[in-house]
Amino acid sequence: MKISNGVAMLELKIQDFILHPTLIWDDETAILIDTGMPGQLDQIRTAMNDAGVPFEKLKAVIVTHQDLDHIGSLPEILQAATNQIDVYAHELDKPYIEGIFPLIKTNPENMNKEEWASLPKEMQFLYKNPPESKVDHSLEDGQLLPYCGGIQVIYTPGHTPGHVSLYLKKSKTLVAGDAMICVDGSLQGPVQRTTLDMNTALASLQKYLNFDIESVICYHGGICINAPKEQIQNLVERVEL
Repeated sequence: MKISNGVAMLELKIQDFILHPTLIWDDETAILIDTGMPGQLDQIRTAMNDAGVPFEKLKAVIVTHQDLDHIGSLPEILQAATNQIDVYAHELDKPYIEGIFPLIKTNPENMNKEEWASLPKEMQFLYKNPPESKVDHSLEDGQLLPYCGGIQVIYTPGHTPGHVSLYLKKSKTLVAGDAMICVDGSLQGPVQRTTLDMNTALASLQKYLNFDIESVICYHGGICINAPKEQIQNLVERVEL
């Protein structure tokens, strides 16, 4: 789904869910934000082609955080690439993405026997064998990446220690990762069940008010174009109450 010139929200289907990576491009470069679950490389290629962007144009991948459904196809992308692809993530999530530490939320050692037994065999395999990938560049709050008119990093911890959101300056689009979800066009705060530090995650929403936002892409739920800045303001005011 095209959001503006050079910005598209992709749709990756996994069972009953749809994940929404973001694709950004200009005449020289294409950037992918988040990579779906393991095994979704073909879907990513197809979605990029549908947007008119060949896979070979991809020069960088930005990972908003360490969760399995965001880093899943990253190793496959790097293996399939015929050119150098730089990988960006926040330093606090970098060692998890690189496999130095087990992913926080899907570490089998942190689950009781009942939780583990309830998982399908395929998920048990993924939890035991999570994707691992190099991270070439560590992201910092306020950093401006010189791609496609400028991508500003907003450090929004809480969902994970190193969760980041990204502001696309040219299109005034916020890529929120999992800091918010979108339900029928309405923004909601992070999902408590999958958020490690809810208080910190809610406090992070305040940072969005510093930006001129015309649209928001949530990884879960998709696009919000209905007065997104006002919706974020309402979320922040509810937290402050």
